[in-house]
Amino acid sequence: MSCICAKGGEEEKEEAKKDDDADSPTPDSSDDDAAIKMVFRRHSLKIYYKQMSMEKGDSNEGYDDDGRVKRTGTLISASAHIITAVIGSGVLSLAWCFGQLGWIAGTASLMVFAVITWFTCLLLSDCYRSPDPVTGTRNYNYMQAVKANLGGLQYKLCGIAQYGILIGATIGYTITAAISMAAIERSNCFHKSGHHKGCHTLNNSYLLIFAIIEIVLSQIPNFHKLSLVSIVATIMSFTYATIGIALSIAKIAEGGHARTSLTGIPVGKDMASVDKMWTTFSAIGDIAFAYSFCPVLLEIQDTLRSSPPENKVMKKASTVGVSASTLFYIICGTLGYAAFGNDAPGNYLTGFGFYEPFWLIDFGNLCIVIHLLGAYQVYIQPFFAFVENWSKEKWPQNKFITREYSLGKYKINVYRLTWRSGYVVLATLVAMIFPFFNSFLGLIGAATFWPLTVYFPIEMYITKAKIKKYSFTWIWMKVLSLACLTVSLVAAAGSIRGLIVSVETFKIFDSVS
Repeated sequence: MSCICAKGGEEEKEEAKKDDDADSPTPDSSDDDAAIKMVFRRHSLKIYYKQMSMEKGDSNEGYDDDGRVKRTGTLISASAHIITAVIGSGVLSLAWCFGQLGWIAGTASLMVFAVITWFTCLLLSDCYRSPDPVTGTRNYNYMQAVKANLGGLQYKLCGIAQYGILIGATIGYTITAAISMAAIERSNCFHKSGHHKGCHTLNNSYLLIFAIIEIVLSQIPNFHKLSLVSIVATIMSFTYATIGIALSIAKIAEGGHARTSLTGIPVGKDMASVDKMWTTFSAIGDIAFAYSFCPVLLEIQDTLRSSPPENKVMKKASTVGVSASTLFYIICGTLGYAAFGNDAPGNYLTGFGFYEPFWLIDFGNLCIVIHLLGAYQVYIQPFFAFVENWSKEKWPQNKFITREYSLGKYKINVYRLTWRSGYVVLATLVAMIFPFFNSFLGLIGAATFWPLTVYFPIEMYITKAKIKKYSFTWIWMKVLSLACLTVSLVAAAGSIRGLIVSVETFKIFDSVS
């Protein structure tokens, strides 16, 4: 029976081709009518072939249900993307956060924000397709999901928040990577000259090195091609986190009596009550934003195969990613605090909580740089795609924007090459001019944590699930949203204060480690 069906399908294809040839324009036809007829026939025949292939179960079919190239993402690749986005070099600053909050509030904050992020990611995973989470129309990115569920005004606000944090993150990553590269040079200097030497170095050359590598990586055409980059970056993040854990254990084993407490650094002659308040706000904000990968969650989900359903795979990936991140966060935070106590540095690899073995410090910082190279791409690819898609819609006939040139098995688009390289150069220039941009990033993170991680996922769920106003579920979700808004506000206040302090000592093009 299958042979008969296949044979019949081939005959129908031949007839369709004959019909297409018969309907091709002749010299006697009107030019306009002929052009329209040709486009229509070719489009119809393309759809016909695709339907025939699907009916026959053609395994070579290269397109998904929306006509785009078949997605190949899996649970492993999605989990790698998440871990790459979540675990950053900030994991090594958690000891400092524990120093401000203490054992109780530090551990509780990590657990609470892990649960909140995991919960809202589950809600957001069901928004990839609308109205049905399994069979509905795909929303290729966060903004489309908001537009489909909440409308135009909130769609615009979402775009401002999402792309603001993505752009800010890449500039922050540029600065952080340069500091880690400089730390390698300083580590070798300390080993040769002694720990009493300052061994300070200008970061600008390292900023340029990082930028050159990112220009190359930015030519990866889209999020779907980032799997290998994310897997390597994930391995690097686990590696330097493990190095931090091992060094903390070694320091604890050496003995000594690092001062720790249940409530962190006590108020006294070394810490005024006002300073304690600001550092507490800052520490809570750092922990809250440490889990935030919601701005790229739907873009990650859009890389997944359609079977099994994307929302189910994404929920599993979110669980894996948040669980793995939380485990490392707690281990790094608690062991780092036990090793350094209330005197914990902001980052004990770049801030030299450890000096020896110097080669291990070097390797740890190299892992940070490699991880940030991948994390940069995970965060900026959605913005690249947004600008390029908008440009193609605005100027569809512009060959500079649309034409691609084959270079072996690779395709080069001159517009993509030019604009992405220009973006990396501009982001690097900003990092050079404003070496305290991390304070700006903290402010951007504070402003976007609540809307992107909490508000939009909850509001879209309420709309999709048709939750009744003032029902129990509606009330507790609103309370959760309000509590997270409060966290964002106090963290923003702490970031603004840090920004004011940084400006007081600001020197242009003078980023020194």
